[in-house]
Amino acid sequence: MQKIKFRYLQHLFRQKALLIPILVCSVNLAKAQKYYEGMHLENHDEKKYYFGIVLGYNTSHYNVTHHPYFLEQDTVMTVNSLNSGRIHLGIMANWQISNRFDIRFYPLHLIFSEKKFLYTQTVPNPGDNALTYEKKVESIVMSFPLQVRLKSDRIKNFRVYTLAGVKYDYDLASNAGARNAEEILKVKQSDFGVEAGIGFQFFFKYFILAPEIKISQGMTNVHARDPALKYSSTVDELKSRMILFSLHFEGGGL
Repeated sequence: MQKIKFRYLQHLFRQKALLIPILVCSVNLAKAQKYYEGMHLENHDEKKYYFGIVLGYNTSHYNVTHHPYFLEQDTVMTVNSLNSGRIHLGIMANWQISNRFDIRFYPLHLIFSEKKFLYTQTVPNPGDNALTYEKKVESIVMSFPLQVRLKSDRIKNFRVYTLAGVKYDYDLASNAGARNAEEILKVKQSDFGVEAGIGFQFFFKYFILAPEIKISQGMTNVHARDPALKYSSTVDELKSRMILFSLHFEGGGL
């Protein structure tokens, strides 16, 4: 039980650590607004549509569900999915349906990620003395999120918003069709998920900067299990989980 608690605390620490860049960025930008007089982009809220560029950093892992075979075999003792970080980038389209609500869509959103697995075995592999093995699954995901955003009142050149939505992911680097896959876990191409987050809009003279943090949870099992493979047979389900820190550079529209 102590090991479980320690890993849980580690997971919470990683999530809270991601909030630090957002808080620092938000405080500094909020202070900077005091040096600007007047309203920037006064007519922005009257535009029905506008677009933006998204750049960010993400950490991801899989929620692992063990297969019943895991208890029957005596080689693999533990399977853990580790957090790993990568970047993401994309193009955003925003439709302002009212003063409070927006609908957002990403016609292009590329997420680069790496999922790591740590296996502990009772006996080493032939020709090796190690009892722990790290396996990696690389992903290049085309993500298509559809979100509803709830906005606060604009306070001069500052605004807070929350968002929630659904997404469809297509993994361009899926290895589900790989043949010689003894040392890897196979992952399917398609995934559906839900998202929720919070962000801040800072209005500058020519653009809007919006730092945002978002949690994404996959709802489908993406594991293409192969009972013949040692590292795949012990795992039943893999569901993706990701935390994304993004900077939105929002600009012109109609």
